[in-house]
Amino acid sequence: MPARVHEFSWPDRVVVGTIGLPGARTFYLQVRAGTQIVSISLEKQQSALLAEKIDEILDHLMTVEGNPFSVPAGTPMELVDNDQLEAVQEQFRAGAMSLGWDPTTAQIVIEAHPIPDVDDDDESLDEDGAGEPEMLLVRMPVGTARAFAKRTREIVSAGRPACPLCGYPMDAAGHTCTLPGI
Repeated sequence: MPARVHEFSWPDRVVVGTIGLPGARTFYLQVRAGTQIVSISLEKQQSALLAEKIDEILDHLMTVEGNPFSVPAGTPMELVDNDQLEAVQEQFRAGAMSLGWDPTTAQIVIEAHPIPDVDDDDESLDEDGAGEPEMLLVRMPVGTARAFAKRTREIVSAGRPACPLCGYPMDAAGHTCTLPGI
C-alpha cells in the first residue's frame, strides 16, 4: 500500500519545539503551510542531529567552487521564529529520518517515517485509512533551514543543565552524581 505523504514544498513555518518541563519534554517537528499543520514527535537526539547535519550541508555548499546558491553563513534575522508550537496533534513518532539537498529547487529536504509498529500487517488497516503507512516530506529554502537549525539547537540546549562532574543531566530536585567514589 502506498504511504500517505504529508508534503510541504514551501512551508510557511517549520520548527522544532517542545511541550513539558526540562527532563520530561516531548520534542516535536511542526510544519505549517496555510491551514495545514503536521506535528511529529522526535527524540531530543534526533532533533540535535537534524540541526547539526543541516548546518553541515549548508556550510559545505558555501565552500563549493562556483556555487550558484546563495547560502547564508548565519541566520537571517527576518526568519528567526521563537514562537510557541501551534496546536499540537501528533501525527506519528519519528523513526527513520533522512536529510538531503535538492539542487533543482535549492532546498534542504527532510523525510521522516514513523517507528514501525511490530503488530502492523495489511489486514490491520481501518476502513477510514487509519493505520496506513505515512511519512512527512519537507522542503525548505536555505535561509529557512539556517533559522530552523539555530532554533533547534537553542531548544535542545534549553533542557536540564549538565553535571560538571559526571556530565549527566541534573534535576531541579537534586542530583546524585554517578562518578565512582562521589
